[in-house]
Order: sequence, then structure tokens, then C-alpha cells
Amino acid sequence: MSAEATNSVTPGPMPGAVSGPVTPTAPRRKARPRIDLRRLGRAALLGPAARGRLPDAISHVVEAHRAHHPDADLEPLRRAYVLAESSHRGQMRKSGEPYITHPLAVTLILAELGAETTTLTASLLHDTVEDTDVTLDQVRDQFGEEVRYLVDGVTKLEKVDYGAAAEPETFRKMLVATGNDVRVMSIKLADRLHNMRTLGVMRPEKQERIAKVTRDVLIPLAERLGVQALKTELEDLVFAILHPEEYAATRELIVRNAARTDDPLAEVADEVRGVLREADIPAEVLIRPRHFVSVHRVSRKRGRLRGSDFGRVLVLVNEDADCYGVLGELHTCMTPVVSEFKDFIAVPKFNLYQSLHTAVAREDGQVVEVLVRTHQMHKVAEAGVVALGNPYAPAPDDPADGERVDPTRPGWLSRLLDWQEAAPDPDHFWSTLREDLAQDREITVFRPDGGTLGLPEGATCVDAAYAQYGEDAHACIGARVNGRLATLSTVLKDGDTVQLLMDQDAASEPSREWLEHAHTPAARIAIQRWLAAHPAQAEAQRTETRENRQAEERAAAPRPATADAPEPDGPARGNVLTDRPGAAVRLAGCCTPVPPDEITGFAVRGGAVTVHRAECAAVARMRNGGRTEVGVRWGEAAECRVTLVAESFVRPHLLADLTEAMALEGAEIVSATVEPPTQQQVRHTYTVQLPDAAHLPALMRSMRNVAGVYDVSRNQPQTQGG
Repeated sequence: MSAEATNSVTPGPMPGAVSGPVTPTAPRRKARPRIDLRRLGRAALLGPAARGRLPDAISHVVEAHRAHHPDADLEPLRRAYVLAESSHRGQMRKSGEPYITHPLAVTLILAELGAETTTLTASLLHDTVEDTDVTLDQVRDQFGEEVRYLVDGVTKLEKVDYGAAAEPETFRKMLVATGNDVRVMSIKLADRLHNMRTLGVMRPEKQERIAKVTRDVLIPLAERLGVQALKTELEDLVFAILHPEEYAATRELIVRNAARTDDPLAEVADEVRGVLREADIPAEVLIRPRHFVSVHRVSRKRGRLRGSDFGRVLVLVNEDADCYGVLGELHTCMTPVVSEFKDFIAVPKFNLYQSLHTAVAREDGQVVEVLVRTHQMHKVAEAGVVALGNPYAPAPDDPADGERVDPTRPGWLSRLLDWQEAAPDPDHFWSTLREDLAQDREITVFRPDGGTLGLPEGATCVDAAYAQYGEDAHACIGARVNGRLATLSTVLKDGDTVQLLMDQDAASEPSREWLEHAHTPAARIAIQRWLAAHPAQAEAQRTETRENRQAEERAAAPRPATADAPEPDGPARGNVLTDRPGAAVRLAGCCTPVPPDEITGFAVRGGAVTVHRAECAAVARMRNGGRTEVGVRWGEAAECRVTLVAESFVRPHLLADLTEAMALEGAEIVSATVEPPTQQQVRHTYTVQLPDAAHLPALMRSMRNVAGVYDVSRNQPQTQGG
């Protein structure tokens, strides 16, 4: 069976909970009396009520549901309970309670969070197909396709069929189902919460295994779906199982703080109430105690805790504008800590969370954090997508093509749905899923067309390429970030604008080095799949990289060309006319002038004339050194020698393609230097001999047209320092 129970891992009930630990979270609404599982079990054993009457066993579910949806049709709930109770009859949980108490408890959790009737109906039935003879066809026939889809989405795959892969494949199935209807994951989270509350009957090693999966997968999913009420309790339950000593120490800190006679949080809350009362801003001011894990984190960060560290003040108002009104009053009448201000209303978090965060300082130096939000924002902050029903359902006035704006399906979910298809096996999917979910912050980057990409924090241009183009990103050769050329390894920041530069060659290949810069599973899996499917090319990349590095290590540093000496290969006179007929002419190797450069000449030893570009730094040095300046000018077009610098992104076969392009233009390479790649960029310096200086523009154009090359320029003379 999918749910097993016994006494809670920690003592005491939580307000509104079926059973579970006391957490320091303040009641979110008027606390309901603790539900007696034994009484609930007896009611379940008595069977369903007469047709047309609601069974007593679901009275608490109905009460919670009516609080959020006063006009809800309760008939589906009655029929779902009748089917669930009859199909689970005779099944018992390990704790000795009738099994029906589990789907009832899960449904109550969702009802408290404001889930709509369809979700609650599916929740009551969520284990029937898995653990009884009820079929999905029966569910559809009695309750419709939506309920059937939700029940199927949370139904586990059989270990008999999948063996050790059953758990990861079940989660893969749930993720895919969640992509179409987020209520699938809402039911799963509530199911896991109730099972975690009642986990103590299991062997310690099984408790630990379930707690780790909850920590690595379910808690991050709850965070991403904005269901903070479930996330925080799951965190505390996992904390108690995996770190019992730290949990006990944290619990003791909370108990000692609760026994204090003074409460700085209460005092600040009273002061806030007074400030807002005078400003005539209707508001509800509450104290939000931190939960166990939050207190533990703060204690590790700050050491000794003070009273203000055990919670925060929450201000609830009616309108968005009132949030900023409250902020203005608090910052005017109290002492604000400006560095703590964050506006998550103007820029909501990726999980829909909205609030203003600020802090005020007391005279004794204690700092109290204050959250300001509307009642609706608070509902979404607590319940996230659970309170939003099915946000994927198209509105009646949706266009015929079925496209719809879905604010609850952020980039992380789209990424999961994309890369899970490419995960080669369950183990790889399972490890990659945990790794992806461990990235708990998201950034938004903009495309030049105004579209956006949601990426995890730390993502690079490689990740952006695969997020935008899928496997077509193999042809990406570079990027512009905020209008400036950037390497594919560039780490993106929230709000960056990214233009991806694509090669038009359909045979373009990704580089093995991209794996070092791929942060998202989608990018890594796509690159790895290509490398696995093209072993010959992958091996060629390894060989080329190895040979390039060996060549770089063997290459001696180039001899610096001086103002007085030509290149080592001998002078290249070109067709230069001088005011000293008969004098030998040398083109300076430091700036390699070619027509129609502005040039000047100087007399050097042996009666020769060395010719420089007018802007060459050597010109000023030679003038200052008293060298005799000689008038020079270009004659008719003739052969020339020039030094060109090509800057490019690293890619396979780049050197071969570049030198081939130069040869096709009739350029003879006299010398070449390739610097070691840095940040996926490489700089090539070529000195070439051309039969005619007029060919230089065409040569530079051909070099720029080589895939991966983003700039070609004449070697720039070094400016004079100091």
C-alpha cells in the first residue's frame, strides 16, 4: 500500500493537522480542534451515510472546503468518499487505523489550503487504483476525465514491472502529468506530508530513505510550486529524522525563547499596529514564528540568538497600494534597516511569491524583519498553486489554437519536462532530477525578440542556447550579452539580454569543452547524446585538442620585431618610393604597413629606410631618438606583407578552415601564432604575404566568414606607455 502510519516522529499536533509535530509556525487561520483519528476511524468503519447525506467522516473536509468555496457542489465528494471507503474497507494502516483515514487526511490538508472540489475528489480516490480493484475507467465513468487524469498521475508504477526503476519512473510519470495539470503534484505533496507525519512505524533505515527523497525531490518541488505551508512542515519532519540531535537542540532553543517574559516581536507588532492605526491604514498585524529549520539556519549563521530572531512580523492589507503605504509609514515612524529591503511585489519570485520585505531596528539593537503583503498574496504565499485550482485549463475565450498564458508554469518546469525525455535511463534521470532541483534560485534572461528564458542561477550562454534551440544549439558559435560579444562560458545574470550567434552549417558540432560550462541537465544531456552518437567526431575533437595543446607548448615565443630590423624571414619591400633613390627599403615588422596606409620612413644603419605606419608607436620613439625622417609614399600596387589578428570562439577544425580560407585568397602564411584558449575564446596572429595589397580587404572578409571567427583586424601598433 502507498501509505503507512504510526505515531508521529515528534509529539504534539499542529493546528489544522490530522496528526503531526508541533512547529513554531503561527496559525494561518483560526485553529481547528485536533482531529481524533480513532473517532474518524470508527466513523469510517460504520460505512457511508445514506444517499444524499454527507458521511460524518468527511465533515472536517467539508468544513475546510466551505471556508474557501462556500458555493461548492459537495456531491462529488460524497460519491468519492463512498467509493474510496467501500474499496479500501478491510484495509488497515500499520498504525492500526482503517486505511480510509489516509486519503481523508490528505484531502483535509488540501482543503485547508483552498483546493477546489475536483482536486479533493481525486485526493479521496488517489490510492484506489493503486491499492484496490477500482480501475481508471471506473473513475472516469463516475467522476470524469479530469479526476481520472489526476488519479492516474499520482498512481505509482508497479515494482513487479519496473523493479528498482519503479520509484524514479513513477516520479518521471508524475512530472509529465504535472506539466499538463499541476494538481497532480499538489496531491502528491499532501500525500507525502501525511505519510511523513506518520512515519514512525517504519524501520529507521526506511524512514531515512524516504526522508532523503523528500528532502531532495518533494521539498524543492513544493518550493517551486509556492506551497510554503507544506514545504516548511516537510522540512521540519525531514530535519527531525535525518538530524535528530540538531532538531532536539533547536527545539530546546524555541522552548526557552517561548518561556521569556519579554517578547521583542510582540512589542514591535504593537508599535506597528499603532503606526498604521494613526495612518488610517486597515491592516492585520501578526507574528510569524520561524519553523525549526529556519531557526536552525539562523542560529548557524548568527550564533547566539536574540528574541527577534525567532520570528517575523507579518502585515496583511487589502490592496497592493496599501503595501507601499505601510512601507512608507514604517520607514518614516520607525528606524528602517535599508539594506534589508526587497520588493517581491514589483518583481515576484519564480514561484509566484509576492511580498515587501523590510526590517526595523529597536533601541536595544535587535532587528525585526517585517513582511508586508495583501491577503491574496498571503494565500498564494502559503498555498501556491494549490489555491489556484488548475491554471492549465484554457479559459472559455482562449484562441482556437489553444495557446494560453500560464503564469504558474515557470522555466524550471518546462526544463524538467524537456530534459526528462532525453534522460537515457532511470538512474541518470533520478540523479539529474535531484541535481536540477538542488538549484533553488532562478534567473530570467531576455532574448532580442522580447521573449524570455527562465534559467537556474549560474547558467551560462551554453545553457541559454539549449534552452532556446534544443539540439539545434549544436550550431551555436557564440553570443552577445547585453550587446557585447561574449563566450559561451559566460555566466548570465538576472535581467541580461542574450543574443545567440548560430552557424548556418547544418553539420555544426558541439564542443566537448561545452560540458564544462553546461549548468542545466538539458544542455548536458544534449551534448552527451551527440558525443555518444558521433564517437568518431568526438575522438577527433580529443585528438585535435591534444595536438593543439602540444603545438602551443612547442611553439617558441615570437621574436619581437624592432624598428631597425625586418622580420626574420627577410625584408618585404613592396613598392615604396622614397626621397632617397637607391636606398634599401624595409617594411617594419612591428606594424606591417600596406597600401593605402599612411606611412613614414626613417634612415637606419647601412643607409636603409624602414617604413612604418604613421600611427605606429615606434615612430614617436624614433623621432625622440633623433632618427632622420625620410619622405616615403606608395608606388603602384605590388605585393605586401601584413600581420592580421583573428579572434574566434573555440570549435573543432577551426584552424584548418581558417588557413584554407586564407590560401584560397592567395595569401602565403609567413608565420602564425595561436594563443592558448581562454574562456572558450582563442586569438590567432598571422603574418601573410599577399601578391597585391588590393587583395587585403577580400582576405579579411573571407577570414571573418569562417564559422566561429567574430573579428579580424590588422595588428594594432602598441601605444606608447607612460
